[in-house]
Amino acid sequence: MNSTSQTTQAGQKSVLVDIQDGIAWVCLNRPEKRNAINPAIVREMNEALDALEMDDACKVVVITGAGDSFSAGQDLKEYFREPDAGHPVTRERLHKANAQWQWRRMMHFSKPTIAMVNGWCFGGAFQVLLACDLAIANEKATFGLSEINWGIIPAGIVTKSVAMAMMQRTALYYIMTGEPFDGRRAAEIGLVNFAVPADELKARVTKLAQTLMQKNPHVLRAAKSGYHYVREMSWDASAEYLSAKSDQAKFRDPEQGDQQGMKQFLDEKTFRPGLGGYDRSR
Repeated sequence: MNSTSQTTQAGQKSVLVDIQDGIAWVCLNRPEKRNAINPAIVREMNEALDALEMDDACKVVVITGAGDSFSAGQDLKEYFREPDAGHPVTRERLHKANAQWQWRRMMHFSKPTIAMVNGWCFGGAFQVLLACDLAIANEKATFGLSEINWGIIPAGIVTKSVAMAMMQRTALYYIMTGEPFDGRRAAEIGLVNFAVPADELKARVTKLAQTLMQKNPHVLRAAKSGYHYVREMSWDASAEYLSAKSDQAKFRDPEQGDQQGMKQFLDEKTFRPGLGGYDRSR
């Protein structure tokens, strides 16, 4: 991969990767199917994340969809009907591989991740959205947990993610009614960080990615990891874990960010924490 041109790995056609100025734009590429997630996307996303994690040109990952959709969720034919009719082990392998990138891998990815929701976001795509650290949506994007209308429930790990992100009344309302809502509403209920007009979406995501790239990447990774683990711990366990995590981050940080920050703030008077980060160029 390089930092100036579109780079699609051999055999990867359902997922496109383009690294520009430290940002890896990862695009689900089935616009004719509203980027519905099929076995090809599952396989290629796992491959793409493996490559991006080791690629120093990639500092931040942005996930979006081709055309006018983020993703319509799981492909009913290729992800459900065909695997259900085949060998049960093949089906289980597919579901495990899907959970690997949508849940375990994305949620704990070593680099910051942003969901750029450009259009339709339904069903299984909620897990992709919620596995990303941050999210910005087109204010006119359409969201929906429409599984109830198909006679099924939001399975996989979707309901768990929604329960973590939304208040109970809100989550149950959309799970039980299947009612769609737009990007502005998604921001109101905390599903995304911001909703902006479509023509401002990429610029706003780029600005956020650039902000993240200014931070100490080692400490950013530790802060993200700490959050995901403590949210299901007790208060006492959280205090012990975060103390140990803080010491680990300081010990392993090649920049010695805490020392640089204190030096620039206390001794040199060149750093004001509330107005930005310490000077990492030293």
